[in-house]
Formats: sequence, structure tokens, C-alpha cells
Amino acid sequence: MDGEVRGSHSGAMESFENLVRTEFAPKTTYLNTASTGLLPARTLVALRDAAAAAAEGRPLDMFADVEASRAAYARLVGVPATRVATGASVATFSALVAASLPSGAEVLTAQADFSSLVNPLYTRGDLKVRSVPLERLAESVGPETALVAVSSVQSADGRLADLAALRDAARAHGARTLIDASQAGGWLPTAADDFDYVAAVAYKWVLCPRGVAFLVVPEDLGAAAGLRPLFAGWASGEHPWDSCYGPVEELAHSARRFDESPALFSYTGARHSLALIEELGVDAVHAHDTALADRFRAGVRSLGHEPVPAPGSAIVSVPGLGHRQGELGRAGVQVSDRAGNLRAAFHVYNTEADVDRLLDVLAG
Repeated sequence: MDGEVRGSHSGAMESFENLVRTEFAPKTTYLNTASTGLLPARTLVALRDAAAAAAEGRPLDMFADVEASRAAYARLVGVPATRVATGASVATFSALVAASLPSGAEVLTAQADFSSLVNPLYTRGDLKVRSVPLERLAESVGPETALVAVSSVQSADGRLADLAALRDAARAHGARTLIDASQAGGWLPTAADDFDYVAAVAYKWVLCPRGVAFLVVPEDLGAAAGLRPLFAGWASGEHPWDSCYGPVEELAHSARRFDESPALFSYTGARHSLALIEELGVDAVHAHDTALADRFRAGVRSLGHEPVPAPGSAIVSVPGLGHRQGELGRAGVQVSDRAGNLRAAFHVYNTEADVDRLLDVLAG
């Protein structure tokens, strides 16, 4: 039996690796997915075909691609597609949630979280926004807290929020939750049903073109929370092609009422990228990515550097090494410099050889 299990595991790994090799052939040691993910070959083909069709006067039905992308993302986070709105940015969706809050409401955020999530909460102007260290977020939720907004994985250094503790604290105090899963989707399993709102851009870990974002809303479409479709256009109607002129008489009976007008070419590519993530499997991607990150953590410690503590993260941030980004880039190793820290992000197209290449350049 043990041999059968080992054989099955080996076969799954081989299938994973073969699929990745089919879709990716980077020309650099690319360790910068936390900034932008690489496009799979299938996505590039779809984009080229759609552009060619549009140029030839026979455009494809790209609205079908929006719906396919919506459904695929819903499956990834474990909710019905009727709870998923599509758009282009987390900032837009954060502003939508911010607009639902009453004047003077307390909002709790993590210090130095990504601006696209928190800035719309500040610019509302009449909310009491309170920022605390990430590690103290759950314990800081109180009876006055109306909303807690946090990135599940911190962009700057890869630290993971304790979402289970946050969920429990918010429920205990009647606070709503807004989770930014931009740095998590695709490699870190996310149970969107545990939270009121989950927003994410898709051009990082789920490997979509820029211009694709998603928002998961509650089952009641945010009615109890006062969520309103502030930017609803014709495509937000229950029958879009009957909603092109004058006020939309009947909004969509789903989260589609919160859709931004879609960047269609981006969604044409997105459906294929999301399909790839589904084929690979988030659990398999998680195991692959975190194993590489752990290899780098151990290696960089052997060079005398201590990374920011972020156990279980696919992102590794090393203080004091950010200034070496340019040198690494010239050596063909792509990473980020974030506040003086070197940030490396490990994803499906990376290998142990990529980790070792980064370590070799840092040791040189």
C-alpha cells in the first residue's frame, strides 16, 4: 500500500511538472510573482486570437469569458458564482465597501498594509480608521468596530494574517470583514465563506492579465450591510442587452450588480489562467511554492541573513538586502526591493535551481 501511495504521489508530481513546463518558459530566474505573475502559454494564445479576431472584424463573445472567469474564481474560493463580482482593482471594491459604512464607523486595519486596500477607507474622510500591528489585529477588534480590513498575506514581507482568529473576533463583536486575497489566491487555500467580503486582483498568483479583479459579497448581496451598486452600468442589469438606455430597471439578481464594466480582453485571457490553476490544484501549488520558500529561508540564513518571520508563506523578505535588487537583475534574477528588504516570491514556474541561483548571486 505504501508503494502505491508513493507511486501515486510521484505520478501527481510528474503531471504537475509536465503541465508547468508546457505553459511556462521564462528567460530569467523570475522570483517576483508578488509583483506580477507570468502569463501561461494558453493565456497568451487566447489574447492573440482575440486581438486578431477584433482586428479582422469578427470579435469573439468575450462576455462569455467574463462569466467563465467568475465561475472559475468562485470555485477556487469555495462560493457560488452568484456571490462574485468582477472588476479591475481592489481599490474600487474597497471604496465600494467603505461607502456602505455609516459616518463615524470604526474601521480596523493592519499597519503598513497595501494602500489599495486601506486608502479608500481613509479617503472616505468620516470614518474612524484605526491601524494596529498585524499580530494584534484580532485582539484589537472591539464592540465599536464596524469593519476589519486586512490582506491575508502582507505584500511587503509575506507575513500571514491569522484569519481564523480574526474571523472569530469579528463574529464575537458583530464586525464585518474585508479580506484582500491578492497575495494569496492561487497558492494559499482561502475559504471566502468565512468572511463578508473578499477582494483580489488576479495578475499575481492566479496568473491573469492586468485588469482582472474579483469581489466576493455576502449571500444577501450585502443588503444587510447597506452595500449599494454605486457604479452599476448597463452590464449590471439582470438582462444587460435590455438595459442599454436610460435607468437600469432591474439590477442583476446576483453579485454581477456590483461589476465594473469589464476589460474584456483581460478576461478572455483570465479564464485560461484560472483554468490552469484549477488543473494544477491549489493544494499542490501551495506545497510546491512553500517548499521553495523554505529552501530559500534556510539558504539565506546560512549566508548570515535573517528573513522576516513568515512561516508558511511563499513570499520571503530579507532585511538589508533590498539594495542588491539591481545587481540581481543584471545577473538575470528578478526580485523586488521593498523598504530596503529583498522580497522573493516563489511560484509554480520556479524550481530548486532558481532558489540556488538566487543564493549563489547573493553569496558572490
